[in-house]
Amino acid sequence: MTARAAPAWLTAHEYAHRGLHSPGVPENSLAAAEAAIAAGLGVECDVQRSRDDHPMVFHDWDLERLAGETGATEDRVADDLEALRLLGTDQHPVRLTTFLEVVAGRVPLLIEIKSRRGYDVERSCVAVSRLLNGYAGLCAVMSFDPRVSRWFRRHSPGTPCGLVMREDERGDTQKAWQRRLAVWIARPDFLAYHIAALPSGWVAKLRSSGLPVLTWTVDSPETRKRALAHADALIAEGAGLA
Repeated sequence: MTARAAPAWLTAHEYAHRGLHSPGVPENSLAAAEAAIAAGLGVECDVQRSRDDHPMVFHDWDLERLAGETGATEDRVADDLEALRLLGTDQHPVRLTTFLEVVAGRVPLLIEIKSRRGYDVERSCVAVSRLLNGYAGLCAVMSFDPRVSRWFRRHSPGTPCGLVMREDERGDTQKAWQRRLAVWIARPDFLAYHIAALPSGWVAKLRSSGLPVLTWTVDSPETRKRALAHADALIAEGAGLA
């Protein structure tokens, strides 16, 4: 892996997981972003494509949990997604371009590009990259899919890119060889590692070699203490915030 130094700002901040959400302030909403900014936190958010290829700030592949609707998120066009309401509030899903306009460089952004098996994630990379080309604020992208980091290193080298990893039954990197292969493909500027898998001797070795390690989701005093001992920056929510 060719070493490429991550920017110093990346590990100088703590990030609110999906924004600083709380009852009445939905995750990945503009209100959650504003709350994080007011608290002096960076913002971590999720992005996936609408049917008409707009990057939307939204986590779930289906609409039921967050919007109370049936069907897949990617089957709706951006205008229809923005007409929905999140968790019964006045907040709604927004295009990434709107999210960037609102954050406006006031705090750093971590953008997780969603992917899954069979998904054309490079279309998302292209769409997100086009928007970031005109964004003056501090921003990095990351994904569970190692192809995202690889794409940004090749096509948008000014954008820091990271690999998100977990080791439990919900991930694709449960085995050591899968984790090493993912890092080899991604050649990331940083890792965002699941707090449940820390401490890890392998991660500690990568960290000591100069690869920054962020960790998620820090959501309790216990996980916060562990994160501070074994990672360089925290992606946190709820009781995991300072």
